[in-house]
Amino acid sequence: MGLDYALVHVKYTIPPAILLTLLYKPLFSRLDVYRICFLIIIAVASTIPWDSYLIRSRIWSYPPDAVLGPTLYSIPLEELFFFIIQTYDVSLLYIILTRPTFYPAHLPHRRSLSRNVGGIGRLGQLLFAATLLEGIYLVKNGGLGTYMGLIIIWAFPFLLLLWSLSKDFMLQIPMKNILIPILLPTLYLWLVDTFALRRGTWVIEQGTKYGIHIWEGLDIEEAFFFLVTTMLVVFGQIAFDNAITIMEAFPALFPNPSRYPSPIAAVQALLLPDSAYDSDRIEGFQQAVARLKKKSRSFYLASSAFSGRLRGDLILLYSFCRVADDLVDSATNSEEAKYWIERLVEFLDISYATKDTSKRHEKATTFVHSTFPEDARQALIQLPTTYLSKQPLYDLLRGFETDLIFDGAARGEHDWPVKSEHDLEEYGRCVASTVADLCIELVFHHEMPSTPTAEQLRIRKAGIQMGIALQIVNIARDIQVDAEMKRVYLPTSWLQEESMTAQDVLKHPSSPALVRLRSRLLDKAFALYYDARAAIDELPTSARGPMRVAVDSYMEIGHVLRQETYQVKAGRATVPKLRRLRVAWRALNKT
Repeated sequence: MGLDYALVHVKYTIPPAILLTLLYKPLFSRLDVYRICFLIIIAVASTIPWDSYLIRSRIWSYPPDAVLGPTLYSIPLEELFFFIIQTYDVSLLYIILTRPTFYPAHLPHRRSLSRNVGGIGRLGQLLFAATLLEGIYLVKNGGLGTYMGLIIIWAFPFLLLLWSLSKDFMLQIPMKNILIPILLPTLYLWLVDTFALRRGTWVIEQGTKYGIHIWEGLDIEEAFFFLVTTMLVVFGQIAFDNAITIMEAFPALFPNPSRYPSPIAAVQALLLPDSAYDSDRIEGFQQAVARLKKKSRSFYLASSAFSGRLRGDLILLYSFCRVADDLVDSATNSEEAKYWIERLVEFLDISYATKDTSKRHEKATTFVHSTFPEDARQALIQLPTTYLSKQPLYDLLRGFETDLIFDGAARGEHDWPVKSEHDLEEYGRCVASTVADLCIELVFHHEMPSTPTAEQLRIRKAGIQMGIALQIVNIARDIQVDAEMKRVYLPTSWLQEESMTAQDVLKHPSSPALVRLRSRLLDKAFALYYDARAAIDELPTSARGPMRVAVDSYMEIGHVLRQETYQVKAGRATVPKLRRLRVAWRALNKT
């Protein structure tokens, strides 16, 4: 009896598990627990017969003075725990590293899959199959290649199966999502294995290994073993993500998917041919994610804290708002801008004209294709109007109409539209609170549809107030940028108190008086924020933390603006990436 193997876990495998668990705790969902436990069961069940055979065949052994003593089919208790802890550590690392990736945007479809991708997939199948045949040959011949062959014939059937089920998906997702979760744990386990072999915690017997070392103390077979076992875990998690993504991305194919899909349901999703996927929807996701990354890093960070269909709908909602705003802002003159607003109103009229969702979607799609630029179409078509209220969307367009008034005001044709503090709030309600309101509506639709209407309305009202706060921060940040566009959102009454006019702002957007007014804007924004933030705690648990991330990440811009110096990008104050991550971490861990 000895503690050597147990101490390997105490020192090297359990600490990473604790660290990763604490790091991911705010986002650890029941689905994550389910997927990890499912893979652990598969890992233990498939490894016990193989490991038991290796021990009984004297391929490897454990000195009695290095283990506690209890065994199962000749396998020491510590070795059984290794199956569990390696699967847990690698799975959790994979989940953490890939959380920011929105997988529906990486689903293969007929417009994205090239012959090269298909050829690489088939080549991978051939390589896994050929390696498996080589393993059978090594075991059959015995001798120095026995241990390597046994590793291959145990691991490669699973790798071949997982690759065959998800090869197209694997070739579409970022390569770092595969390589980093494989390489980091593999290297770490190589170091742990080297330490254990040198101490004699476990022993690889002579005569069944090549005697080749990666470095002193690490046999090539052991290095290969930890590489393929880590690949098995990562491939298993990717296949699970692939199945979940398919079920969540296509409501038409999977109207009510289980939150915890059975193995049979997962395999059925994986066997669904790519030709059955909605290519337009995938393209809509792809374009939406690209806009999110480019236009709003704060919301992109926050979106990764959401999950499932809620995350997808939030991204699609943002994409619609962004495209609508860009159509108006990119217009060469006010007449063109009015044209696009009118067309957007017409799109909403069609989308909400009848209760027959399929008929109105068909009409709206036809209208969009005949009216809007190609790069804007999917943002409109994929907007989930089936369960979004229409009034906030119309109010958003009314806010765009307010923006057009600035053109005439700059030419002295009429007064500036934001005359008072009330006008400031009303503008914020149109262009930002509408979006906040719709986001909360999506949260209740997906996460807690049975919430009483009165309670939903009360929380949505607080969301409207929070939206005004966020928009005021946006105005405070963009005083100079807006001035370049001949727009002044500062209330005329405030400017008069500083003996200024809107024309003065256009001419001198960096004057000391504007520094004071920016501070006043921020004071108002934070007052609204502090008054409304308690409502976040009444949101469903699954959305509470992510919503805090979305709000606090943006409000951090206000904190940055209060500093004497700050980082500027494209004329706007920006929050450094590490600081955004710290803010997100604090937001997720608030109780």
